[in-house]
Amino acid sequence: MLRIHFTAEDLARTRVASTIGAAAETYYGLEMLCRRSLPLPFQRWRATVAGRLGEAAGPLTTLLPARGPGLDLLALAGDSPDIDHAVDALLRAPRARVRRELEPVVVGSAHMPWARAVAEGDAGARRLLAAGLVACHRVAVAPYWAAARQQLDAVRAQHARTFLEGGVEALLAALSPPLVRWCAPVLEIRHPRPVEVHLGGRGLILVPTLFSWRAFSLLYDPGDDAAAPRLTVPAVTDPVTGAALWHPAGPPTADPLGALLGRTRAAALRVAADGCSTTELAARLGVSQAAASQHTKALRDARLITTSRRGGSVLHLATALGRELLAGNR
Repeated sequence: MLRIHFTAEDLARTRVASTIGAAAETYYGLEMLCRRSLPLPFQRWRATVAGRLGEAAGPLTTLLPARGPGLDLLALAGDSPDIDHAVDALLRAPRARVRRELEPVVVGSAHMPWARAVAEGDAGARRLLAAGLVACHRVAVAPYWAAARQQLDAVRAQHARTFLEGGVEALLAALSPPLVRWCAPVLEIRHPRPVEVHLGGRGLILVPTLFSWRAFSLLYDPGDDAAAPRLTVPAVTDPVTGAALWHPAGPPTADPLGALLGRTRAAALRVAADGCSTTELAARLGVSQAAASQHTKALRDARLITTSRRGGSVLHLATALGRELLAGNR
């Protein structure tokens, strides 16, 4: 049993994120792909992608653990839903962080030299790892990412409604009974071994996750004691939902919101649904800060987002009208 202890401050700081990011979802998907038995909602997906990964995905595959915890790509590559931004973050990750994340991962003896090279900061080894991540994402995630993001957004919206109607304790109680039980002030989660976690005022971030099935993972950065841990929450909970996901995304013209606003501006509105600064928006869209400012001005003038100042930066957030537009597009 995993038992997460909350204080009043932790409850006040608990929130819901939109995704663990393209890199971490790819690694979770690879773990699921290699399982002997697969839950029914993911069988069609595996039948489609199995055998298509090829040699390019090998560097990432070799870092699947023989036992114990896997690689935390959220800590190494961030939570960007864009795989290119995730790869940039992975390539720029400090050597000490990469070494720390790889230390607990138990890989096969044949792959130890490779894993050691990555951990010790070998530039060529890290580029091969990044290439493996991109190859896995291209086959196993990218064709389904549009539908997956819609499902993740739908789960997040449901969490938001539960929070608005009943507060954070109602949200915790509704996560996934009977796998999760809220016994104030402790959240109890089915787990293979007993673990006690005291949040200590940091709060908790709930993150809907695509490639998990009746499994919750607590992710945290051991190098940052102030950062809130993240609890992954399965976003696919029944075969019907799963079956609807495994249809490759259509061409860009199949996006009515993109046709209405323009693809980049529509993407800006989607990012603003989670709240973002101008710098973050520019990074996620792959545009300059000046271009990002132009997009936010247009969206603000249309009353699709609001902009408020926080310290030395600003926060852009979708309005109710903007969220309705996004919901209608889904």
